[in-house]
Amino acid sequence: MGIVVEINEALNGFAWGTFGLSLLLGTGIICSLITGFFQIRHIWHWWKNTFGVIDGKGRIINDAGALSPFRAFCTALCGTIGTGNIAGVSTAICVGGPGAVFWMWVAAFFGMMVKYSENLLGVYFRRRNIDGAWSGGPMYYLQDGLGGIKHCKRIGRGLGILFCVFTVLASFGIGNMGQINKITINVHSAFLSDVYTGKFMGVDNANWAIGIVLMFAVALILLGGYRRLGAVSETIVPVMTIVYMAGCLAIIVMNISSVPAILASVFKFALGPAAIKGGAAGTAVQLAFNTIKNGCKRGVFSNEAGLGSSVMVHSTSCNREPVRQGMWGIAEVFLDTMVICTMTAIVVLSSGAIDLNTGLAAEGVNDATLVAQAFGMNFGRPGEWFVVFSITLFAFTTVMGWSYYGAKVTEYLFGVKVAKIYRQIFVVLIVFGAVMESNLAWDISDTFNGLMMIPNLVGLLVLSPLIIKLTRNYTERRIKGNDVEPMLSYDPDIQKEAARMVQKEDN
Repeated sequence: MGIVVEINEALNGFAWGTFGLSLLLGTGIICSLITGFFQIRHIWHWWKNTFGVIDGKGRIINDAGALSPFRAFCTALCGTIGTGNIAGVSTAICVGGPGAVFWMWVAAFFGMMVKYSENLLGVYFRRRNIDGAWSGGPMYYLQDGLGGIKHCKRIGRGLGILFCVFTVLASFGIGNMGQINKITINVHSAFLSDVYTGKFMGVDNANWAIGIVLMFAVALILLGGYRRLGAVSETIVPVMTIVYMAGCLAIIVMNISSVPAILASVFKFALGPAAIKGGAAGTAVQLAFNTIKNGCKRGVFSNEAGLGSSVMVHSTSCNREPVRQGMWGIAEVFLDTMVICTMTAIVVLSSGAIDLNTGLAAEGVNDATLVAQAFGMNFGRPGEWFVVFSITLFAFTTVMGWSYYGAKVTEYLFGVKVAKIYRQIFVVLIVFGAVMESNLAWDISDTFNGLMMIPNLVGLLVLSPLIIKLTRNYTERRIKGNDVEPMLSYDPDIQKEAARMVQKEDN
């Protein structure tokens, strides 16, 4: 275990050091610039074509091998709305201070256009698999997009394979061990902290039991295929999101007088704890870097912009317009981080566990259960149970989402049959998340997040001229109303079919 920790720390330092953060934020800035800050300039357009069509066109399926845009959106949210929105936010604040929230916003603002660009390329470079369903994702636009450039075929293919390998490993971290671990910790703390259940191999029997129950629950859904996953997601995700937001809103209203001070502390400590003065300059710089690092890291952990993960499910949408599905990516990051994570942050900062004057966590604060304690302060024991229930649902849906991502990259590497075997292995490994050490589970998740992010972001940067062309093509046709031939797919046959369907829908 010591060797694993040492290797993980070295890889984590590379993925989330100066290079990784610069690549992430730099790509977000570039994607925003080349699209003319689409997330602001066309805010009404993307809003009415995402949240505005949830009860209408967003639920229509016009392709037997696809999901509706809204169902694809909900399935993607399975992977993004998870424990990162609850425990991840409290961890970022405890480690980086209130200023980490500001950097979560920064990462999300630019992350909107990163996820937009990912989805846009995902739909443009997707293709049908042997079952007739759509397959898309970074591995395809790395292979056919970057690889389509002169002398870059092997580079594109190699980066696509690297992305797939890192994604499989990340699916066992962020999508499995990290989520299951948080469920176990919170259930144990809320219901079993005073109960001795005995131990097996040095781990509480209760943890083993929780892991086994979750394993069978996940298996019932996952082994039924992506359509069952989509149907469950469309049912669970909207309800759990609204219920959790309502709970947070109730606490915010109850503590409304402290909100101005909370927001002031977020901006005050955005570049590091201002209370630590008189120390060495190097220490101050390191503290500032930790604030930025933890804010950006937890922001990405929450909304996954830059990872390229949710592209794989957005690419299954029946949307023929790459840009239109790209806008669902903007909506995904907005809802996940700008709304849900911000509400969680205000709840945490109103709990008194973080000193708003110094930016430091009180002694003995446990970031894993901090949100539950905050709810407990306002609603008593039922408040703690509410958070445990929310974390369980959020983490459960994240596990489902990431099992799909892992299966799709396995399909790319080895074919559809091996992808089915992957799902079975994924289900069995759920138990290990329940019995692992908490910090290691999250550290491994962070590491593989960063590693899968690197080839994906390289692909986005290299393909930025194509992102410009696709965005301009769409805005000319759909926003300005000009008669321009649509750009819908890199494949001539798919382009022809998609153009026919778009024309039919328009008529």
